[in-house]
Amino acid sequence: WLKLRQPTLGLARLASRMSERQDPRGEEHTIFQLITKLNDEDSREHALTELSKRRETFPDLAPIAWYSFGTIAVLLQEIISIYPQLSPPTLQTGASNRVCNSLALLQCVASHQETRTSFLQAQIPLFLYPFLNTVSKSKPFEYLRLTSLGVIGALVKVDDTDVINFLLQTEIIPLCLRIMETGSDLSKTVATFIVQKILLDETGLNYICTTAERFYAVSTVLSTMVQHMVDSQHSQRLLKHIVRCYLRLTDNSRAKEALRQCLPEALRDRTFDNVLKDDVHTKRWLTNLLLTVDNRPEQYG
Repeated sequence: WLKLRQPTLGLARLASRMSERQDPRGEEHTIFQLITKLNDEDSREHALTELSKRRETFPDLAPIAWYSFGTIAVLLQEIISIYPQLSPPTLQTGASNRVCNSLALLQCVASHQETRTSFLQAQIPLFLYPFLNTVSKSKPFEYLRLTSLGVIGALVKVDDTDVINFLLQTEIIPLCLRIMETGSDLSKTVATFIVQKILLDETGLNYICTTAERFYAVSTVLSTMVQHMVDSQHSQRLLKHIVRCYLRLTDNSRAKEALRQCLPEALRDRTFDNVLKDDVHTKRWLTNLLLTVDNRPEQYG
């Protein structure tokens, strides 16, 4: 009752695990039934909701979704169907929740070691970029951006230069920078985490520090975020990612010199001591950052 794609090594591994698994509650049978129901428009919304709920508890949901006939096409159809509601912004809560369930399943595929590479090679993240490019602050749009960021975040969690190259080539950084400036605290945190992971890759650091324009685009947004945190309630998690981004930038000699001039004063004057009092790692990063920016190598020209 479930058609599968042309047999592959990944599919063979999946079949082997399924044949060996003890499934006394019939969870596997339920998953297959829900996957099948995705192809029926009348039962699709319910199936999306139930599969989304199970993505954390059923480890093979990602390969099953990837290799089952038509499933990824259905998820992409759900995503594309709301494009007309992005501009002008008419997206309502029900439609947003439905497409976010589809995105949650794609996040599952993006994070699984057996499907991540294929997911990337199919360039599926590009279907999410229109969501990241929205600016409406209504809850349906914010939820849509946050869930889309979750898919990208799942890709960058595992250190993989191929992922970083893909994201750089498809201009993810400007989209993240916009969200870091204007999004909710949670969206800002995920977007900053993505930029941090890009910076931690040597390819990403070199890309951002190749030109003054790119460097200052990133550093200006980071500085704006720090100032916003001074003026509003502090977010320890967001501050952690900001400090880590700054510290990583100092691994580039020209960026390190530039930061001597543009590092926010709030990071120097102990403004965030109370926020970081229980965060040993971030305090250490901040201390290293302040010590490191004292050097004077070459400058941006």
